[in-house]
Amino acid sequence: MAKQGKEQGKALVIVESPNKAKTISKFLGDEYLVEASVGHVRDLAGNKKDVPAEYQNEDWAYLAVNVNDEFKPFYIVNSDKKKEVKRLKDMLKESDRLYLATDEDREGEAISWHLSEILKPTVPVHRLVFHEITKEAIDNALANPRQIDNDLVRAQETRRILDRLYGYDLSDVVRRGVGGKARSAGRVQSVALRLVVEQERERRAFVSAVYWDLVGTFVKSEQSPFEATLRLVEGKKIPNSKDFDEKTGKVKDPNLLLLDEAGANQLAERIRNSEFKVTSLEERPFTDRPKAPFITTALIAEANRKFGFSSKRTMSAAQSLYQKGHITYMRTDSTTLASVAVDAARDLVRSEYGPNFLPEKPNTYANKVKNAQEAHEAIRPAGHPFELPDALRNELSVDEFKLFELIWKRTIASQMLPARGRNITLTLEGGGAVFVATGKIIDFAGHLRAYVEGSDEPEAELADKERILPNVVQGDILDCRKLDSKSHATQPPRRYTEASLTEELESRGIGRPSTYAAIIETLLERKYVYLKGKALVPQWVAFSVIRLLEEHFPHLVNYDFTAQMENSLDTISRGEADHVPYLNDFYHGLQGGGGGLKDQVKAKLEEVNISEINRFSLGAPEGDKGEVILRVWKDSATVEQDGRRTTVPDAIAPDELTMARALELLEQSEKAEEPLGFTEDKRPIFLKMGRFGPYIQLAAENEDEKPKNASLLKGMEPDSIDLETALKLLSLPRDLGEHPELKERVLAANGPYGPYIRAGKENRKLPDTLSPLDVTMEQAIELLKQPKSTRGRQQREALRTFDPSPITENPVTVIDGRYGPYISDGETNAPLPKGVSTEELTFEQALHELAERAARGGPKKKKKAAKKKASAKKSVKKAAAKKKATKKKTAKKAFKKKAAKKTS
Repeated sequence: MAKQGKEQGKALVIVESPNKAKTISKFLGDEYLVEASVGHVRDLAGNKKDVPAEYQNEDWAYLAVNVNDEFKPFYIVNSDKKKEVKRLKDMLKESDRLYLATDEDREGEAISWHLSEILKPTVPVHRLVFHEITKEAIDNALANPRQIDNDLVRAQETRRILDRLYGYDLSDVVRRGVGGKARSAGRVQSVALRLVVEQERERRAFVSAVYWDLVGTFVKSEQSPFEATLRLVEGKKIPNSKDFDEKTGKVKDPNLLLLDEAGANQLAERIRNSEFKVTSLEERPFTDRPKAPFITTALIAEANRKFGFSSKRTMSAAQSLYQKGHITYMRTDSTTLASVAVDAARDLVRSEYGPNFLPEKPNTYANKVKNAQEAHEAIRPAGHPFELPDALRNELSVDEFKLFELIWKRTIASQMLPARGRNITLTLEGGGAVFVATGKIIDFAGHLRAYVEGSDEPEAELADKERILPNVVQGDILDCRKLDSKSHATQPPRRYTEASLTEELESRGIGRPSTYAAIIETLLERKYVYLKGKALVPQWVAFSVIRLLEEHFPHLVNYDFTAQMENSLDTISRGEADHVPYLNDFYHGLQGGGGGLKDQVKAKLEEVNISEINRFSLGAPEGDKGEVILRVWKDSATVEQDGRRTTVPDAIAPDELTMARALELLEQSEKAEEPLGFTEDKRPIFLKMGRFGPYIQLAAENEDEKPKNASLLKGMEPDSIDLETALKLLSLPRDLGEHPELKERVLAANGPYGPYIRAGKENRKLPDTLSPLDVTMEQAIELLKQPKSTRGRQQREALRTFDPSPITENPVTVIDGRYGPYISDGETNAPLPKGVSTEELTFEQALHELAERAARGGPKKKKKAAKKKASAKKSVKKAAAKKKATKKKTAKKAFKKKAAKKTS
């Protein structure tokens, strides 16, 4: 504490990310050192070997939480953060004040607490809190520092411990019941998965119905024609999609007039030449109020609808915008705006759109989110006055600009007047039929001048556009120009998208804004769901997991119970409750009397019937045939009936596997047992059904060889495959001859990315109009003359692009790979450093990671080892390890030396 009185000493300011540090340092003088911890510096130990030795034999050691001693957690410094911690400790020795400026949420508070615990400062410690990175906000935070909020820290720690208890113990049950090391359960993850599975169950149970109506084209004298839809015939209402039972497909009210195609056409013929008169014209005024400024879930949802961004992509761009000082903190559930922000938005409304669009008083919005944290602001442009989007266009990435413009428009629109207009309903009668036309006139655009919200339903979005009806009055006679019969099919419930799932979780009070992107990413990584367009489709294994949890741990996937857990955590964060009794009740049972998670898991491990959990009945078809069973395996699913079994192709979504489709797959598998024919050397050729769809198989010549397989070409149907086609597919790659200029053999083949041609190192994708079975040499030569287009991984858009590598001279890029972002210099690929986001990554860090990966060299070749004594083996291994370490160190040193030389 001796340094406390020092006036001009250095102050150390610690934030989470390098980008945030860079932005904040612009607003502080030379007396401040701004450094990044690069996220969390420590966490719960991952397994029991990392807890203190004296506890490693305890039955709770694998949790790294002493469940018998007030749930004491055991933390370790992350291995990749030890250098960061040492660096921060060294810098603290040269400082006389410490400012912890991590984010203002619970995670940020916990990071500050962990830093304080690890660094053990002997100088004054202050907590800086700000929701935007501007000079005014930083100056205000420095003028009004506070202490670490221990209640927030305890709430975050309780949440972390709760997730560990839930995740570790329940994941063990899931892995044993369903299989697969990657399987897991989670407090919010499992509930989110249940929502997706329940929606798919409804789709499977849904029975579609088809109904018909008429659309007429009417006109008055020389005015523009318009369309009207049939509503009534002889007093009977024509049904719409809501009038059908989703489970049976039958109309609910027998008094409704259900038309089929023939009936609709007959009606059209009967009334076509009737006189149609306007019987009513109604106008109803409407007011469309602006939406509240963005909260996290609304931003994720809108970016998904408007741009197709995943939640991860949205939050990555938002994080970067915040750290660069362009928007306020992006993890919030509050719709509140600071008074200076309201003034800034109103000033822009006045200057950009005119005073006619500005309300007399500022618009305010009530929070609809359960347990919204009112201390936070909504997401808005930082500072005041707000920066204009066009002024930032050249300094932001494409994603960042799209998101900033979206946030800017939504914020401005929130302080504009409502849109006003009229909904018009025009009713026509003739020939005993009633037709209705609807229109919309916008009299005042209001907030729509700045912002129009996206929609999950394209038809609804189109219907929102202004639709002008002709100038008619009651009693006018109209000509019927055309009557078209139109069919409609009722649609099953929509699948969740990332947007709608986050909104559903939020509306139920489950989880927090900061967790939704990670939850959805986990569901995708664990292969519980996959994306079909924007829709989240559950894999069959997800049905098994949810069945296991619903049957054996129903309260843990109960939506109300999970939401109540959030309420309990909030009471702890406000200092209204103690975390120990809460955790004790959850894990050990009420007053420690049993019945908690620990006892439940122990009992269920013996009780779970693995076979039944993974067995689903599809029912029994008519006749004497047996029940059709779907059986879920670790990475696939099969259908079975009376001894027959076949794999369900991955391309078939769960709601598409009807009884008819399952029987079709089984019939195809039976046909696969009968060969299509034989080759000249009498080997059978089969049409088989595999996990990835139908394929051709040629039997091996002998038992030591594997059979040869060939995929069907795009558009080929299994029923159309004959022996001749199968032989052609098996003949691929097809040799077209020697290229006259390249002097290489030209081959036509079918690869994992589709048909292509190859000549030496040159290859080109075949267009859909050409088949590898009949493409000619002339066509191949012309294709090879065209510029090469990348595919596979190389087609993936770069998330960031740095300067060229001093080694390869190729640009260093961050690419969104199949398993997450990775760094590439065109020759070497390396993962991002642990805990560093795409936007936080620096060029120097990228080069360092590439150097590390390059130093490891390629994959080891297997060699046959001679039998030696155990001591000799140990010596050889030790020498090899030493040699490998030396080689790695030398390669890394050479890489860095060369890089330093070229960059200088």
